[in-house]
Amino acid sequence: MTKSSEGSTLSGRVRRYARVSATVGGLAARVAGAHYLGFDLDRGKHAAELGAALGGLKGPLMKVAQLISTVPDALPEEYVQQLTQLQANAPSMGWRFVRRRMAAELGPDWQGRFKSFERQAARAASLGQVHRAVGLDGSALACKLQYPDMQSAVEADLNQLKLVMAIYERYDRAVATGEIHAEISTRLGEELDYEREARHMALYGAMLRRERGVKVPELVPELSTRRLLTMTWLDGRPLLDIAQEPLERRNRVAHNLFRAWYLPFYTYGVIHGDPHLGNYTVRPDGTLNLMDFGCIRVFRASFVQAVIDLYHALQRGDRALAVHAYETWGFEGLSRELIEALNLWAEFVYAPLMEDRPRRIQENESGLYGAEVAARVHQELRRLGGVTPPREFVLMDRAAIGLGSVFLRLKAEINWYELFHGLIDGFDQAALHRRQARALKAAGLPPPG
Repeated sequence: MTKSSEGSTLSGRVRRYARVSATVGGLAARVAGAHYLGFDLDRGKHAAELGAALGGLKGPLMKVAQLISTVPDALPEEYVQQLTQLQANAPSMGWRFVRRRMAAELGPDWQGRFKSFERQAARAASLGQVHRAVGLDGSALACKLQYPDMQSAVEADLNQLKLVMAIYERYDRAVATGEIHAEISTRLGEELDYEREARHMALYGAMLRRERGVKVPELVPELSTRRLLTMTWLDGRPLLDIAQEPLERRNRVAHNLFRAWYLPFYTYGVIHGDPHLGNYTVRPDGTLNLMDFGCIRVFRASFVQAVIDLYHALQRGDRALAVHAYETWGFEGLSRELIEALNLWAEFVYAPLMEDRPRRIQENESGLYGAEVAARVHQELRRLGGVTPPREFVLMDRAAIGLGSVFLRLKAEINWYELFHGLIDGFDQAALHRRQARALKAAGLPPPG
C-alpha cells in the first residue's frame, strides 16, 4: 500500500489521524508556551516541521490549505506557506483501487460502459483523481473519482484545523476565526457531494452560455454518482504556461477569467470560491476552460448590492454608505477606527476598479498580491481588539485575492474599471433576485440560506 492509499483502511485512518493530531498538538503546545511563558516561537522553523510532518498526507488537508491560503490572517503566514506547499498533484491511487472504486459506483461491468478508460490518472488532487476516458459514442470524457473514506477524513482534519485556529487566535486576536472555520467546513462538506457539484456545473453552464471566452464541461449523468463525476473533457494548457507570452494574449485570458468569476456574481449572486490554478486551463484562442465546481457560494442579492455600495462609498468618501455596506455583509460593532482599518483593505481591493485606464492589478513590484496592505490591516485590527469576518464575506474575499494573484502573475494590463462597470452599471437588486431564483430552481439547487 502506498502513502496515497493509507486512508482506505481502518488502520490507515487511525495512523493518519494520530499523525495529524500529534502534529497539531505539538503546534498548540508550542504556541501556547510562547504566549504564556514568554519565550519566542520560531514560527518559520516550526512551520517547516509542520509541513514535513503532514507532507505525505493526501486528502482534506490539501483542500483546506487551498481554501485558507488566500483568507488573510486566518493562520500565520509561515503556516499558510507550508500548507500550500502540500502538493495537490500528489501520486495517484493505483489501478487496483480504481477498478474497485469504479465497480462500486457503476457496477462490475463498468468497463463495458466506456470505449476506453486510461489506467493512469490524468490529475490527482486533494479529494479525488481524474481519469481520461472515451465514451461509447466516441466523446472525450473526464472521470473524477473520489477517494474512499473522505467524509471521516474531512471531519477529522476540520476538527484539527479548528484547534489550530483557536490556539492561534489566543495568541493573536486580530481576526476571530470561528466564522471562517464554519464557512470552510460547510463548503468542504459540499465538495464531497458530486451530485451537488453536477448541479453546480449545470448552473455555471447556464450562467455562462453566452460567454464566448469561457467553456464549461457538460455532465454525463448516466456515468455519474454521488462519488463519481463524469463530464466532457476540455483540452487546454495550464494557465501559467502563457505567463511569458505576448501581452495581448495574456490580457485576453485575464479578461475571460474576470468575466468567468464576476459575471455570475453580479448577474446571479453566485461565485466560484476556489480560484486555484488547477481549476482552469487555456485553449489556443485564449478561451478559458473553467473546471471543478465543488466550492460554489450563493449570496443574497443584498450582499451583492453592498459590494457595489462599498465601491461607491470609497469613490465618494461616503462613510455612512460604507457602514451600511459592512453591516449588510454582517460586520458588527463598527467603531470609527475599525471602519478605517476595514477601509484600508477595501481601498486596496477596489483600487484597480477606480481608475478608468489600463493598468496592472497591483502596480508596485511586490511579488505577493496584497501582502503589505494585509500586514498593515492586521496590525491595526490587532491594536483595536480584532474583528469577526462574517461567513458570507470569507469566500468573496478569497476569490478577490486569489484572482488578483493570478492577474499579478500574468502581468495583465487591463482597464479593470471598464470591465467592472460593464457588470454593475444599471444593477437592479430585485432583478438579480429573480434571475437567481430561476437559475437555482432550474439547476435543482436551494436558495441562499
